[in-house]
Amino acid sequence: MTLRPRLLLFSLLTAALAIGSACTVENSSNNSNAPVLQVSPGASASASPTASPSASPSASPASAQITLPLLNALLADDAFVAELKKRVKLSDEQVDALKHASQTEIDRLRASNAEETDTDGTDAVARTREQLQSMLGEEKATQLTTVADDYWAKGAPAQAGEATPTEQFQMLKGPNAVPTDTRVVVNIPAFRMDLFQDGSLVKTYKVGIGYPEFPLPLGLRKAQTVIFNPSWTPPDSPWVAKMKNATPGERIEPGSKDNPLGPIKIPIGLPSLIHGAKSPAKIGKFASHGCVGLTTPQMKDFTALLLHAAKNDVSEQEINSYLADQTRTKTVKLDNVIPVELRYETIVLEDGKLHIYKDVYAQHTNTEENLRRVLEANGARLEDLSDEQRAQALAALKSQPKGEVVIDVPSLAQKGYPVAVNLDDGRGKPQGTSKKKKAAA
Repeated sequence: MTLRPRLLLFSLLTAALAIGSACTVENSSNNSNAPVLQVSPGASASASPTASPSASPSASPASAQITLPLLNALLADDAFVAELKKRVKLSDEQVDALKHASQTEIDRLRASNAEETDTDGTDAVARTREQLQSMLGEEKATQLTTVADDYWAKGAPAQAGEATPTEQFQMLKGPNAVPTDTRVVVNIPAFRMDLFQDGSLVKTYKVGIGYPEFPLPLGLRKAQTVIFNPSWTPPDSPWVAKMKNATPGERIEPGSKDNPLGPIKIPIGLPSLIHGAKSPAKIGKFASHGCVGLTTPQMKDFTALLLHAAKNDVSEQEINSYLADQTRTKTVKLDNVIPVELRYETIVLEDGKLHIYKDVYAQHTNTEENLRRVLEANGARLEDLSDEQRAQALAALKSQPKGEVVIDVPSLAQKGYPVAVNLDDGRGKPQGTSKKKKAAA
């Protein structure tokens, strides 16, 4: 990474730290502790041996997710501001007004400690949209949201000559698309993360996701390093103020009980991580500030499987040796970059069961149109369902479920997205595949 991109990254992440992100990628003079967001110059950025043939740049109907706290972080990046001025034709006065509005929202969150509240936050994006429209008008507000969402989804600017994630890999086409390559798939509303290797689902994890005010990005990211025993720099945030041994801006050493990143973190692009140290009570809930959160045992297990999927010759004994000295940071570069697909699918068909999830980020995806898309992708129509099945599905869409609604559709057995494999829900007891559970019953 050249000096200029590093300074740009530091500027943006400093702003992100100000909004209270324990998940924010740190800036560090120790290269072994700094995440590698881009492929090193001259290094091979080889993909998995098998690429998914059916792909498109964008497959998810959900896109607009920008919130004022995220906008505040982006506005600290001169390159992003320049992009706004160029594409949206914003004046300096309008940019200053946006900075003031976004900072006011952060102050409100701090006063109410909302970033640590387990609320549904369904109005976070809507309130942001309304405020932007009142300040800029509908047309410019829409243009700004498009630019911001695109910038947020990419994760980090590519260096000169380097392929971006979407050039190396692509989002899979269509609803509930099943990978045929090696990749990680996170379906945000399902609180679910899957690791596929050469088209086979290896393991499923229940995860924690970003709070609505600090949502996970949507789109394609990439994992290319695993960082063992990372340090952490506390942000200036109310929840940090409650910690006895943490001061904003003061580095927390690897292995410290006050380090919320846990023993392993995997950067997946500005400013998101996959990391451990979450309590089992936070799995399947809002749990982070823009990251995928797991318990530490889940994270250790996932890391071992990811290294194997990336063709790294790292044994369990070596992993244990890295973790044994908690004061020493160790960075392992993946031999093959693994795409990380962050999806937002609230309607999923899995082997004869139709799952309808809560629209956690208020993306308005629980619609009859999207239901029809899911069914049609599996050779069925809404009219093919029984009256009872159709009534249940439409009622779930209308009521906007608080959790998950599951509707049995036996006629669609063995179709759709794979059922969970060896599901790890964070409680320390892998549950096996759904099919095995059925057989045992």
